[in-house]
Amino acid sequence: MQGFVYQAQPARVVFGHGTFRQLPEEVARLGLERALVLATPQQAQEAERIAATLGGRSVGTFSEATMHTPVEVTERAMKVVAARGADGVIAVGGGSTTGLGKAIALRSDLPQIVVPTTYAGSEMTPILGETVAGRKTTQVSPKILPEVVIYDVDLTLTLPVGLSGTSGINAIAHAVEGLYAKEANPIVSLMAEEGIRALACALPKIAQDPLDRAARSDALYGAFLCGAVLGAVGMALHHKLCHTLGGSFDLPHAETHTIVLPHALAYNAAAAPQAVARVGRALGAGNAPLALYELAGAVGAPRALRDLGMPESGIAEAAEIALANPYWNPAPLDRGRIEALIRRAWEGSPPA
Repeated sequence: MQGFVYQAQPARVVFGHGTFRQLPEEVARLGLERALVLATPQQAQEAERIAATLGGRSVGTFSEATMHTPVEVTERAMKVVAARGADGVIAVGGGSTTGLGKAIALRSDLPQIVVPTTYAGSEMTPILGETVAGRKTTQVSPKILPEVVIYDVDLTLTLPVGLSGTSGINAIAHAVEGLYAKEANPIVSLMAEEGIRALACALPKIAQDPLDRAARSDALYGAFLCGAVLGAVGMALHHKLCHTLGGSFDLPHAETHTIVLPHALAYNAAAAPQAVARVGRALGAGNAPLALYELAGAVGAPRALRDLGMPESGIAEAAEIALANPYWNPAPLDRGRIEALIRRAWEGSPPA
């Protein structure tokens, strides 16, 4: 066994069925007296209901969370935080809401409670991606990591099949890159392989029966593990490309990850054979990139960037942006290969 460094993230995790009922207890445990509940516009009524259950420990809601965490939305939220004297934030929902909570915490160091309703996994990380003028940048800080994460399987039973599949494969992407990360270690690799296995088994079952409680539980468990991987090690080409594509062309986050992942893994396969073998073992397949592509098909997810609205003219632009700032990747970053990768993802072709 070679030496390694593993930095555990100090987040409190509450997992199970009906655990959302423990929210008031967790609010009190953190000593919050003026919590602000965050949501997207579509979840505004639900946010109001949650705030009401907290009684005097809530100062209301802010329901403008938006995909890719635009800085202008965060600035509006910060004004509400200041005006109401909020002493903490509660994010209930998917990655948009979680991202807003993290952005507020980065600027204010306020404690956060996150109740995820998708499988994105970002709630387990000290990582924030923000968008300014069509460019998405990433920051890492201990302030960004939520203090408490409440996983309630029951809240995922109504998650639409399409979003279940794409957010689940988005979570798998964290684990895939964690297996070949520069900071990879045995602890992270165990979580990564188990997270991929749990999600890959659960997602097709959810596509067939969205009310399959056992499959929903396995998927949320897998998302938790994959998110913990993302929080423990650095990412590489796949995440860089997805941030570039999402921020530059306003593409939906989970769907973009789902489409790009098989191609990014194929790009790195020769440079990270052990990692690819572990992905294949978790998927029960010999060809891991192709198995990921087929998993997307099995859950009815899109497999072409052009179907998300990305123009063909953006392929070269995306490659240029992705290479603008140096970053670590197991395989050398080559402009021609990266452009070919994006083109295959744009076309929806199987991974090379």
